[in-house]
Amino acid sequence: MTLRPDTAAALYAEVAAAQSEWKLPSISAGVIHDGALAWTGSRGQFASADGLAPGPDVQYRIGSITKTMTAVLVLQCRDDGLLSLNDAVGKHLPGIAYGDLTIRQLLAHSGGMHAEPEGDWWERNPGVSFETLTAAIDESQAAGQPDRRHHYSNLGYALLGEVVARLRGASWMELVASRILDPLEMRRTTYFPVRPAAQGFSVHPFSGRLDQEPAYDAGAMAPAGQLWSTVEDLAKYATFWIDPGYDILSRDTIDEMAAPAAADPREALTASYGLGLRLHADDPHLFVGHTGSMPGFIAGLFVDRGRRIGGVTLANATYGRCASVPLDLMRLLASYEPTLPPEWVPEPQLAQGEELLGHWYWGNTPLTISVVAGILQMSGAMTCRFSPIGPDLYRGRDGYFAGERLRVVRDGEAITQLNIATFVLTRTPYGH
Repeated sequence: MTLRPDTAAALYAEVAAAQSEWKLPSISAGVIHDGALAWTGSRGQFASADGLAPGPDVQYRIGSITKTMTAVLVLQCRDDGLLSLNDAVGKHLPGIAYGDLTIRQLLAHSGGMHAEPEGDWWERNPGVSFETLTAAIDESQAAGQPDRRHHYSNLGYALLGEVVARLRGASWMELVASRILDPLEMRRTTYFPVRPAAQGFSVHPFSGRLDQEPAYDAGAMAPAGQLWSTVEDLAKYATFWIDPGYDILSRDTIDEMAAPAAADPREALTASYGLGLRLHADDPHLFVGHTGSMPGFIAGLFVDRGRRIGGVTLANATYGRCASVPLDLMRLLASYEPTLPPEWVPEPQLAQGEELLGHWYWGNTPLTISVVAGILQMSGAMTCRFSPIGPDLYRGRDGYFAGERLRVVRDGEAITQLNIATFVLTRTPYGH
């Protein structure tokens, strides 16, 4: 889908402003509209020291966006019955420090594990083996008690990468390639850079000149931030989060990953963390994705699943506004080309539940049950959608009654009431 010229101009102006204000050697961006890459734009002349121009097929290191792929591998193992999210990590990594924390806690960064491995800063030094990494883990360095708050831990994702590798009998990278990259045809997402690839830089705060940053093999820490990718590839990945393929993950599993699981108390109303995903509230919408950084690189990938839009940005700078630019690009896109509501069409005949349609009362409180998009919808003082699970039996899909059962009570063939988790609904106020 092609965007209007004024939309494209506004998007490019946002990217150009970020590059100029934050002194980014180069930045490349893409926007997803209606579930497909609709626009790309780049700014800056220094994707490399020899003047490589940025573009949608130039590789940048994506940092912690890598974690979302590690999380996908974990949820695939869960869906295949190889683990439970409530399993203790020690069940799969016997003798490991923090072995009493659960897989779920590591995914959500809610176990209180400290952020970084012991020793020199792992991002700026050659990686080590898993055995060397874990031999140095010291639980006395824990940042807090489990389930008290979101505390980001790169170390936790190194453990998760090893869990899936042992369960599948293949390396973490082999699993990323075979179970995510190949199905999505992400041909330019790799463990090491493949030309054309950007050089990581930092900008001197006073001289404004560029210093090259290192790019080591992260070794056992790779599941936390190793990968390189492009705007075009990450746009395919962003589209997956909007329209999941069941050969990778089901929509229900992605819904689970995109639900809040942990938060910093200071940010809980606006930002939280799911199972491997960052969540940003933009009332009434929700942005889902992740940021990334490694020495010389910053990145961001976010989508609004409801409106089927998304944004991707990659830059070769150690610091600056890049990771949050996708949020601004989506806001601009929605402002210039708002998502249209679904076209109304007549509702289909229900296989079950037609006789429930109409007005009901909880005591004297009026409620209405109607059909919306082929699903029973209760509206009024209480709202919920219901799906049939058996004769005269329904389950709530959302709202207060999510997961609860609605039971149809009859006197012979006639319905006398609806009972929803002890809430009694009748056709007239108080049944009179």
